[in-house]
Amino acid sequence: MIKKFIDEESGKVIERSVMNSITIDCVIFGFDKGSLKVLLVEHAEGISKGKWALPGGWIKEEESIDNAAHRLLRELTGLDNIYLEQLKAFGDPNRFPLGRVITIGYYALIKIEDYNITAGFTASDAKWYEVADIPELIYDHNKIINFSLKQLRNRVKQAPIGFNLLPEKFTLLQLMQLYEQILGIEMDKSNFRRKVLRMKLLQALDEKQQDVSHRAAKLYRFDYAIYKKLTEKGFNFEF
Repeated sequence: MIKKFIDEESGKVIERSVMNSITIDCVIFGFDKGSLKVLLVEHAEGISKGKWALPGGWIKEEESIDNAAHRLLRELTGLDNIYLEQLKAFGDPNRFPLGRVITIGYYALIKIEDYNITAGFTASDAKWYEVADIPELIYDHNKIINFSLKQLRNRVKQAPIGFNLLPEKFTLLQLMQLYEQILGIEMDKSNFRRKVLRMKLLQALDEKQQDVSHRAAKLYRFDYAIYKKLTEKGFNFEF
């Protein structure tokens, strides 16, 4: 079956066989001011013009799916040189309104403060949304985010990937708020402090927060060398 689509780069109408069509969709998580966020883009053209979606699009015939994921993310949001992990294929026959299209999901964890988001190509806008405030997205993109969040929750119980969302130097409260946001639970502050310090994975710094209106808290840094040694002995990372 041949369908007409808007080309991601030229904006021209092209014909494509939807029987073999594959796209990419990226779930980019960030953490800022105590909230877990997801990066979304607003489509500037095509059948979903004016609607919000995950950054993604069509794979070119000559490129690998990994290269396509990085290219699309760079073109739509300006994000480049980040580690993307493949989730799975989403292939419900009715997920795309014009025919059968399978999408490969990717996700990543980044520090929002380290990147400048710039909408480009077929995106008219790109911005961060708190996970709790994600609007109704196109196609099955809400389902893809929910699946990604489940994967993230499983991963943070097994490995310290959550530290990828924090500044290099952070407080115990920031760390607790991060895990509360990811896991969707409320933690006891003293309990959390006791557990995390008992793991001996944090390096206490001779520094405190700067320019805060409240009492400045002590800063810590994650010790990857210690974590590597512990995991070699069968260490289980879980709060």
